Amino acid sequence: MPMAASDGVPELVTRARAVAREIGFPLDRDEAGAGRPSASLPGVGAFLAVLAAGCSGGRIAEIGTGAGIGAAWLASAMPADCVLVTAEIDDRLAAAAGSLFAGDHRVRVIAGDAARVLPGEGPFDLLFADGPWRHPDGPGSLIGLLRPGGRLVMDDVTPLRLLPPDSPLRASDPKRDVFADPRLVSAEVVLPDLRNALLVGTRVA
Repeated sequence: MPMAASDGVPELVTRARAVAREIGFPLDRDEAGAGRPSASLPGVGAFLAVLAAGCSGGRIAEIGTGAGIGAAWLASAMPADCVLVTAEIDDRLAAAAGSLFAGDHRVRVIAGDAARVLPGEGPFDLLFADGPWRHPDGPGSLIGLLRPGGRLVMDDVTPLRLLPPDSPLRASDPKRDVFADPRLVSAEVVLPDLRNALLVGTRVA
């Protein structure tokens, strides 16, 4: 397993961040602005690494490779016998991430719509849904990509306690609606910055 730098960030993640800066891919939501994709936050990456480390002999998928930062966290922690398939709809980003992982036979970067290319690659032990899912059956169909015991993760969530009382997301949040599915046992995980959260669920049915 690759060694982490003194700040706890794996060297591969540092390289991915450099790629992001080089191609102008935002490193956080504040830098990106409303409606634009951005890189996985360090807290999300560390959480993904914890889950990936337990995927011995398993398969991991990522929707939305971006510049490869989330995939770098996953690849840095997952066992040698694990496979990571990451799909990116933007050809330029897919090419940049593909170059980053060119020397790692465990990682495949696929340029294309995740809803078209990932179903044939599963089932998965871990699925990080960090990009658009354009499946006709909606976001709930993500659960069908998991094997029993597999985990689904989504980030870029505002902690429930920070939502204003009149926020429409309290009544209906497309992401939280997925994790309310009875096939999952789910939880919200608030990141150390207390401003961001992710959702994680384990498939039980």
